[in-house]
Amino acid sequence: MQQLEVVIADDHPIFLAGLVRILEDEPAIEIIGETGNGEEALNLIQTLKPVLAILDISMPGKSGLEIVQESLAQSQDTAFIILTMYREEEYFNHALDCGVKGYLLKENASGELLNCIKSVVGGHHYVSPVLSEYLIKRTTQTQLSPSDSLLSKLTQMEERVLQLIAENKTSKEIADELFISHRTVQNHRTNICNKLDLKGHNRLLQFALENKEKF
Repeated sequence: MQQLEVVIADDHPIFLAGLVRILEDEPAIEIIGETGNGEEALNLIQTLKPVLAILDISMPGKSGLEIVQESLAQSQDTAFIILTMYREEEYFNHALDCGVKGYLLKENASGELLNCIKSVVGGHHYVSPVLSEYLIKRTTQTQLSPSDSLLSKLTQMEERVLQLIAENKTSKEIADELFISHRTVQNHRTNICNKLDLKGHNRLLQFALENKEKF
């Protein structure tokens, strides 16, 4: 593995210190930035432009997924690994929709981190083995021919937002549940309305309620 510049961010100091020790023992890896704050992590990534960023999914300032989205929106070449305690499929799919290449359960991080780094830097996805069925399922669904329905126009993330709208959740509640900003939720709502040709006040909520059995 070639010399690899890495930024790492986690708001749990003891956990962060443990990961740093693992990486410092690898001569091919150079930690060029570390922090426990999401806003600072984004600034480090934008300034230092590391090859790889390893981020906690939930941090003060900005979540790991918000950092990924903002960085990739600026055409940042950094690859991202998310550290998480969440085993739920919706969090996994949301992370991959955001552009994450590695999805690593914190409980397994000490034993899997280096393999995850090698896979991600090599251009592949890496998922904690206990969650590998999610990746297989996702790959299979991607290979299926899309239906002709309006819903096939939506991304997985947009479908998830639509599901939560059907549960009558507010944009703030959706943002909190999906670890994204309120503005990002509003952008998703606008994109959904455009793709489904929905116009008028509360038309999106009406559509979501009428079609909630389809997604």
